[in-house]
Amino acid sequence: MALQTPLAKVRHLGSAKEGVNHWWWQRLTAILLVPLSLWFVGSLWSLVAGGADRDEFVDWLSGPVAAVLMLLFLGATFYHLKLGLQVVIEDYVHGRCKWVLLILNTLLCLILGLAALYSVILIAVQG
Repeated sequence: MALQTPLAKVRHLGSAKEGVNHWWWQRLTAILLVPLSLWFVGSLWSLVAGGADRDEFVDWLSGPVAAVLMLLFLGATFYHLKLGLQVVIEDYVHGRCKWVLLILNTLLCLILGLAALYSVILIAVQG
């Protein structure tokens, strides 16, 4: 039994075959964010509890392990944010503003993510 109307079959309307890929990336970033979030919170907790100032924070972030983990954390966070907001917009927004919001979502997540990654790289390289 087909779930498509005859007109939809003729027009080849149906699944765009992208839902599973989107679902997997959302789950992968969520799984990746669990240990990275624990590392981030634990690292900041130890820095704050130790009374670290800005120079100590910069020294910590200039280390190769901290810089790479921070880049992974920020990249996964902004990509997961983009995917999650995209699902919310696609499910609950209708009309012309839906496409505007989808484009804004992508652009804002890209711009903010690149700014965050650039900041970490700048601190890690310049110190």
